[in-house]
Amino acid sequence: MIVTYSRNVFVPLTRNCRNRCAYCCFRTDELNLMKPEEVEKLLRTARNAKEALFTFGEKPDLRDDFKKELRKLGYKNFLDYIVDMNFLAIKNGLLPHTNAGVLSKEELKKLKPFNASMGLMLEQAVELECHAESPGKRPELRINTIRCAGKLQIPFTTGILIGIGEKTYDREYSIEVILEIHKNYGHIQEVIIQNFMPKKGTKMENWKPVSEEEMVDVVKFARKILPKDVAIQVPPNLVKDLEIFLRAGANDVGGISDVTPDYINPEAPWPSIDLIVSKLKDFVFMERLPIYPKFVKLKWYSEIVGGLIEKYSNADGYARSL
Repeated sequence: MIVTYSRNVFVPLTRNCRNRCAYCCFRTDELNLMKPEEVEKLLRTARNAKEALFTFGEKPDLRDDFKKELRKLGYKNFLDYIVDMNFLAIKNGLLPHTNAGVLSKEELKKLKPFNASMGLMLEQAVELECHAESPGKRPELRINTIRCAGKLQIPFTTGILIGIGEKTYDREYSIEVILEIHKNYGHIQEVIIQNFMPKKGTKMENWKPVSEEEMVDVVKFARKILPKDVAIQVPPNLVKDLEIFLRAGANDVGGISDVTPDYINPEAPWPSIDLIVSKLKDFVFMERLPIYPKFVKLKWYSEIVGGLIEKYSNADGYARSL
């Protein structure tokens, strides 16, 4: 069985966010924006990476002070800034994957040429109390973004977050929603099954985490109904026994960085890919790009990122050994 992974660098452009999720420790009220020189310095440390993972707060430029900070840098809006930082990553030999939250079709269209792939966690396809102060977590908005990405043929990552107040049938329904979108557009490359880990200082710090058995059941259900060419990813830093999940049907361990932490789950350091491989000798581990082999072969990418994709991919669409 082939298990894939990506070598990446995590670029958190801003911790400012319009959403106030009850479980989040990433968001801050203090003005926060990485400057271009800070981004480039970080990118240059990632010598072993091929992916630049841009993940940050949603629509931070709704704040007046954030807009002023952008104007100081010569930008009218945050989307233009994202594009330039994506291009900066490309110039430094990295393939961008951007998760910018809820976006319109026009916003996705603007980012598409500068990204090998994009993503947005559905989290859950039902409304939950933990999202009461999070307008960007309304299921219909996130579903629309995922659909629009399909219409634009953007290789896309999505997934669900479990243990945030949903029921078992909500989890299954959420995966079914993702399946129906994929049936229409064929652009979902991976579905992440992520367990919520309580964070100190948040409203849900005393929340009981989901059990490993519950997680395994969700992975089995996802593998049962999703097409074989849609990968199921389990974050290796958030589960105790990765092998159980691989035997249940997961076949990707996501992006792993040797220079940046998981800023969303800072208490859970990444295991090294060498350590994972040494422990799980029954599996064949293959490095992939942020764009999956299927979409490399279909050439679902622009000329702007095409040079790097063709340089980094082998004949099967996986990452080439350089």
